[in-house]
Amino acid sequence: MRLTAFTDYGLRALMRLAGEPERLFTTEEIAREFDISRHHLTKVVRELAEGGFVTTQRGAAGGFRLARAARDVSIGEVVRCLEARQALVECFRSDGGACALTPRCRLKGYLASATAAFLRELDKTSLADCVYSPRAAAHAGATARGAPRRPNVK
Repeated sequence: MRLTAFTDYGLRALMRLAGEPERLFTTEEIAREFDISRHHLTKVVRELAEGGFVTTQRGAAGGFRLARAARDVSIGEVVRCLEARQALVECFRSDGGACALTPRCRLKGYLASATAAFLRELDKTSLADCVYSPRAAAHAGATARGAPRRPNVK
């Protein structure tokens, strides 16, 4: 399965928001942090708001944040929402597409089963499982390059 850039950007934004769930983020901040188009991200955020994943606040101090706890958001639910307009193959389109094989195609059922299995697996994963924190990522990168690990102090 291949997810669209639209869904990829949506997942990145949600993972980042989950790292600081009380904070308001701007599309400019997220776009800059992940080096993605702000214009495209604005459309993604609109779709995430319509899907109930984020709340938005207009104005000079505006932005967006998670609408509910990260543990209550399944990745499968997000993917279904953001990929709703994208058919895996032509014959999955709402209008049935124009594939010449459709009347006798034996592949469609297998593809539908594979898609369902893919989404079922993503349903088992919550946004909380995928939290992205820039500080944690920077520390992990430093550790991977050979910097000494800091001891866990409690």
